[in-house]
Amino acid sequence: MSIGILGKKLGMSQFFDDHGRAVPVTLIEAGPCRITQLKNSQTDGYSAVQIGFGDTREKLLNKPSKGHLSKSGQDFLRHLREYRVDSVGDYELGAPITVESFEAGQKVDVSGATMGRGFAGYQKRHGFSRGPMSHGSKNHRQPGSTGAGTTPGRIYPGKRMAGRYGGKQITTRGLTILKIDSDRNLLVVKGSVPGKPGSLLNIRPANRVGVQPTKGGK
Repeated sequence: MSIGILGKKLGMSQFFDDHGRAVPVTLIEAGPCRITQLKNSQTDGYSAVQIGFGDTREKLLNKPSKGHLSKSGQDFLRHLREYRVDSVGDYELGAPITVESFEAGQKVDVSGATMGRGFAGYQKRHGFSRGPMSHGSKNHRQPGSTGAGTTPGRIYPGKRMAGRYGGKQITTRGLTILKIDSDRNLLVVKGSVPGKPGSLLNIRPANRVGVQPTKGGK
């Protein structure tokens, strides 16, 4: 069973099913990735498989990163992620991971950063209703009351207010793979996934047992 794969979002399109219905899909260029490290409970305290994705220039990596990547291959990789597993006995250092480890009809979970929209107000960020737009109103797009004045005399943490909108790591679960193109390393996934075209995505089999993703460097 595949542990997961890294890729980048290419954009959205549509896919016609057997009944002629147009289905919105997302095109993902997934892999090829390389296993860059195998961790076990004896040396690291837990078992995990680390993979790398995305070529980068040598001068953008420091000396420890170059030494770490040279143990599994000669290519310099930009992104590293690791996946918790029960045992690393079935994996080999430097082995490639491609879209062929998935199959059409399989359910996957896709993680990525949402599109950043900068500082946003109450209506855009939280969907608040606006105030009256008539002449004389001073509450067009204001939040209204944010709490009592004397007691407790402060705003509780977590209060929905204006602020930074987007740019958060989220996971869209239970998406279906409709088609796989091994020649172009493409996954055609039903529905939308986080991020804008070109953003990094983490694709993992849904409902996995004994495999937990973690964001890991060296």
